[in-house]
Amino acid sequence: MDDQTPLKKTPLHALHLSLGAKMVPFAGYDMPVQYPAGVLKEHLHTRTAAGLFDVSHMGQVIVKAKTAAFEDAARLLESLVPVDILGLKPGRQRYGFFTDENGGILDDLMITNRGDHLFVVVNAACKEADVAYMKAHLSGCDVTLLEDRALLALQGPRAEAALAELWPEVTAMKFMDVRDASLHDAACIISRSGYSGEDGFEISVPADRAEGIAKALLEHPDCQPIGLGARDSLRLEAGLCLYGNDIDTTTSPIEASLEWAIQKPRRMGGERAGGFPGADRILDELTNGTSRRRVGLRPEGKAPVRGHSGLFADAEGKTEIGEVTSGGFGPTVESPVAMGYVPTEYAAPGTQIFAEVRGKFLPVTVSALPFITPTYKR
Repeated sequence: MDDQTPLKKTPLHALHLSLGAKMVPFAGYDMPVQYPAGVLKEHLHTRTAAGLFDVSHMGQVIVKAKTAAFEDAARLLESLVPVDILGLKPGRQRYGFFTDENGGILDDLMITNRGDHLFVVVNAACKEADVAYMKAHLSGCDVTLLEDRALLALQGPRAEAALAELWPEVTAMKFMDVRDASLHDAACIISRSGYSGEDGFEISVPADRAEGIAKALLEHPDCQPIGLGARDSLRLEAGLCLYGNDIDTTTSPIEASLEWAIQKPRRMGGERAGGFPGADRILDELTNGTSRRRVGLRPEGKAPVRGHSGLFADAEGKTEIGEVTSGGFGPTVESPVAMGYVPTEYAAPGTQIFAEVRGKFLPVTVSALPFITPTYKR
């Protein structure tokens, strides 16, 4: 998007301004990066209570086979993703990614079995390209970007209590369940999922009802509005990838340590192995490994190591071995945290390497991910 293109606004834009949000451009939208409490307090509040995020900039897409059969839509979408969609039960969702012919990642996404169709949520910066890609490759499906929906994320250990005041049935949901719900007489779709490492929900709501539902949730004493700044530090502590930073077309799912998202039926020897773009490379890497891996990084001291910082094998900076993809301060763990790619021989937790920060080479220890213990309700 060039500088002349006006920023889009989500249905909650006026609410953000009324709450004193600091707004920034993000993926073509005018989005709240923080509220008066500030990023640190917003982050910690989400970890201890409940935070409400506006993620309406993301793409909500219906994929429905022209035959109206779920199996047909699932089989067609499996030609674009290395995910077991046919095995996805009604009312359940899975994390997945579009891969290209070279085995790189075009985008990561959430896929839900909604009975007679698939509900797909894609990243904001990729949504037009993703919809065009699906329309071009899924000729047996109708692909519809929902323009009249907003998306809220309610995250944290008190998220269930806050949402239960509007819809008590939420207490029966487990991680990755998806249900239809009526919130203030508005037809909503609720998934028990999110991108913070905490228990929580993503709530698809009619755009014209979004502000009323957001205000109702914020009336709960444990619920506060949270901006993009804390959203980023929360997902980093949880070891979750941000598309465009940690994963893109130059990274394969196996290099990115996302092999857990490729189910057995799509792997070598599975009944529906391969059949997706880049399958030869990805299946080979599943069997034989890769030359590099995404890892967690724990810098010594208090100085954060930011994205694009070089990683080195030696304290003199003579041998560059990789790059940081995401980094910052982790408020929950009270120390800097980062992720990046290193050669496989350096990927074992406990390995010491060095990161360049303002011309100095600081010690960094390779760490297992995530940095916090997730609290998903399984």
